Amino acid sequence: MTDAAPKTTHPEVSGEPRLLIDGKLVEATGGKTFANIDPATELTLGDTADATPADMETAIAAARRAFDETSWAEDHAFRRRCLEQFHAALDTHRDELRNLVVAEVGSPMMLTYIMMVDGPIDDLGYWAEKPDQYEYEHWLPVREVFGQPQRRLIRREPIGVVGAITPWNFPLYLNLAKLGPALAAGNTMVLKPAPDTPWSATFLGRLIAEETDIPAGVVNVVASSDHMVGEVLTTDPRVDMITFTGSTATGRRIMAKASETVKKVFLELGGKSANIVLEDADLASSVPISAMGVCTHSGQGCAITTRLLVHRSRYDEAVEMAKDSMASVTYGDPWDPGNFQGPLISAKQRERVLGYIEKGKAEGARLVCGGGIPAHLPKGYFVEPTLFADVDPKATIAQEEIFGPVLVIIPFEDDDDAVRIANDSIYGLSGAVTSASEQRALSVARRIRAGTLMVNGGLYNAPDVPFGGYRQSGLGRENGTEGFEEYLEVKAMGLPGTATA
Repeated sequence: MTDAAPKTTHPEVSGEPRLLIDGKLVEATGGKTFANIDPATELTLGDTADATPADMETAIAAARRAFDETSWAEDHAFRRRCLEQFHAALDTHRDELRNLVVAEVGSPMMLTYIMMVDGPIDDLGYWAEKPDQYEYEHWLPVREVFGQPQRRLIRREPIGVVGAITPWNFPLYLNLAKLGPALAAGNTMVLKPAPDTPWSATFLGRLIAEETDIPAGVVNVVASSDHMVGEVLTTDPRVDMITFTGSTATGRRIMAKASETVKKVFLELGGKSANIVLEDADLASSVPISAMGVCTHSGQGCAITTRLLVHRSRYDEAVEMAKDSMASVTYGDPWDPGNFQGPLISAKQRERVLGYIEKGKAEGARLVCGGGIPAHLPKGYFVEPTLFADVDPKATIAQEEIFGPVLVIIPFEDDDDAVRIANDSIYGLSGAVTSASEQRALSVARRIRAGTLMVNGGLYNAPDVPFGGYRQSGLGRENGTEGFEEYLEVKAMGLPGTATA
């Protein structure tokens, strides 16, 4: 373990405290607010309007009206222009967003230059180009039906009102990953952010209201400390679709609630991804993928490979290498650019992670390093980088998503055994396979029941690549053409005759 002393002064950070409802930045009904807590210091950054169910009802009504009564859904060129304005506004305020994310998320500064801030801002440019580039209609070949030639036209149209419920781990990234394609497709939206990270959403609301021509009601941002305010979206018949990223347990509840109105749901849920290191692999390049990966944002990422599967012949070597990798991790003040790992998001999340660590020890796993609260960090929700070896594949820490800086290492006998262990999970979000032979690595990767895989260190992260999981890791895909089409309905029309339109 290493820790770096703070090297930078913390800038003063102020977010947007108001909600965006029907084109206006407003306080919550009744004027209530809730505190936004800095997870690195446990101090209050400021307050945010605490929306009520009545505020959510107003936002839904505004989104419904904007979809039904304006040209937003049909005017592709206008949508592109508005999204280009939004992209430009984000770019202008990039440094403010960077500071905001470090403060309210606890993200290490270095991560803001990748997935936390710069990546999602840049990716919005991909969605800004989509509205007038996509082929919304196409003809099928003429076909005889009941003895008569028929033409068939396939058309895609926006779903309508989309309710977006987002988590706290990568809030700016996920808010934009939902706003971008849904708006580009012609939908209107109500965004309900996690109460732990409200400003990553409300700041976007302010930019939309003040620096774009996006019409009133097209985007509404409703922050609240009450999770039940978000649940209004799942049951209201005026909402046509729910897009949600978060835990599998919450995803199950959303599915159940949405079934009452048979609305479409997109779910990007949990993971317990496996990194398979075959015996011919270069350990120096493959083991740190997991050892350092679980320390990235303190392990608060659904696609992180939190199970490291290593061939038994190289198992002891891999354990020592993973231990050394974790010992090199600098952690502490997220403003310090020398720190690789920051805090967990809250005291509740820290207790959850510590509970899993105790469970691992109780079930017989060998604690190699870490496992507690760092003595040198009395403030903030920190947990040491933690490594377990000799873990039973059926153990709780090998089966359940911990969402903390905890890695488990499991030995396997051969390729078949590795695939069996990797697929022995309710999840199927991501994974990795490394071998000296690309063909062997691909052969194993094709057998893993997961939506995304790194093969020999290859990266798939990009706005044009569909992301999502198998089994209880979710439904549907985010990003790419597949992600864009999640927000479109399909209409088929038949016309008589052989003439082309």
